[in-house]
Amino acid sequence: MPLGVVTRRSVEWKVGTLSFLESGAPRDPPIVLLHGLGSCAESWRDQLGDLSGRGLRVIAWDQPGYGLSDSLPEAGPLPTDYAGALRALVEALELSRFILLGHSLGALIAGVFAAGPAGARVDKLILASPTPGFASAGPEVLRVKIQQRIDDMRQLGPARLAEQRAKLLLSSRASPEAVERVRGAMALLKPEGYIQAVRMLAQGELMALAPKILQPTLVLSGTADLVTPEASSRRITAALPRGHYVPLSGLGHASYVEDPSLFDSALMRFLHGENT
Repeated sequence: MPLGVVTRRSVEWKVGTLSFLESGAPRDPPIVLLHGLGSCAESWRDQLGDLSGRGLRVIAWDQPGYGLSDSLPEAGPLPTDYAGALRALVEALELSRFILLGHSLGALIAGVFAAGPAGARVDKLILASPTPGFASAGPEVLRVKIQQRIDDMRQLGPARLAEQRAKLLLSSRASPEAVERVRGAMALLKPEGYIQAVRMLAQGELMALAPKILQPTLVLSGTADLVTPEASSRRITAALPRGHYVPLSGLGHASYVEDPSLFDSALMRFLHGENT
């Protein structure tokens, strides 16, 4: 694949199609990117260009129910169901070893995968603005974090939801272009897939998994993140046996969109062993 060229590919597994974007040469070390609750593979466009230019094969999936990927059959899938979909993808691509990067909800899926039976495939792990999950939360937290999100999607639809929430995922200094990219990705959400992912979020608990995640792990968080505040990311890091925390100064939740240069530089330092 020529340098900088991004292609759309897909694989078939037991419940249908898994779609993904790819850049870089097949011989390069692979890094797999998992987007968050309100996003899709397209949100990683900067990383697909930049990281492949730095010698990585970059694979960004549309998680089940998002983009061009088919939904899971369960109305309320578990985090392990999404990790199973990820396993199907990496096995179809014959990735025996790879770097795994998850953002927000994608970080929860990445953690479940890394701690699970296929975790030996993960060479290094990056959790960006990781959501802790809400399996142990009380009813009021679940109402606000889970049921309210489902209600908002049903009442507003993707486009109006995106208009309301896009700016909340970025800092006040974010460029209009970054805001538009976040809004555009959210406006393309499929309600069914989004609601399934929200229900999965209610059943996840990253803190409980953290002691079982044995890979070298970088945790990144924007210091202006209002969705998964920095204090939460620091707690998750402290619970990881081989965790290392790096703050991204002034950035909001969607840090990799807001300042891809700062985000990618922190990532590459970790991969080169410069900040561990």
